[in-house]
Amino acid sequence: MTTGVRRRLGVEERRQQLIGVALELFSRRSPDEVSIDEIASAAGISRPLVYHYFPGKLSLYEAALQRAADDLAARFVEPHEGPLGARLLRVMGRYFDFVDEHGPGFSALMRGGPAVGSSTTNALVDSVRQAAYVQILSHLGVTDPPARLELVVRSWISLAESTALIWLDGRRIPREELEIQLVHDFAALASVSAAYDTEMGALLRRIFKEEPADGPFADLAGRLLTLAT
Repeated sequence: MTTGVRRRLGVEERRQQLIGVALELFSRRSPDEVSIDEIASAAGISRPLVYHYFPGKLSLYEAALQRAADDLAARFVEPHEGPLGARLLRVMGRYFDFVDEHGPGFSALMRGGPAVGSSTTNALVDSVRQAAYVQILSHLGVTDPPARLELVVRSWISLAESTALIWLDGRRIPREELEIQLVHDFAALASVSAAYDTEMGALLRRIFKEEPADGPFADLAGRLLTLAT
């Protein structure tokens, strides 16, 4: 009969394991409520050993946030295939998948959690927003955005964040409705901006020209026409 031998993890392997364990716990409860003892127990190691790899809870928390930020930023990556409305809807689906799976962790990332005011945390949040901004511009086919387009895209990203945070507080609106609503919000913001800027108007006409009759943007137009009549 053979007996299993527990493999000793290397330094980086152990660090990554602890980050994964911490992120899983932070996804279920606020990081303020998770202790080093809980993290150590979930990882199957002693409390002193956790401190061997991370000098304190804050450093482990920031490492977990880094992994969460990388994951969240990756949710905005989408193949440049098909109409823009459908692409944005797929992005919002993956975005809300993350929010749904990592509720407390998402709130901690966006609100700062126990590291509020930390330059590291602020930089992580900014990196997610910048990654989302760059991805949306790439879908629009724009490399040097005019001021109004930058305002529209950054405002929409902020709106997606605040919508997700409010949704987490009770989840009173079906997430599928919020996903399509946010796609409509993008079109609405761009349309209002186009009313003041000819360059935005040309961009909007190009976007709408490529949209199918059953796409999210066409659905918004239909709903507005219904309201008008």
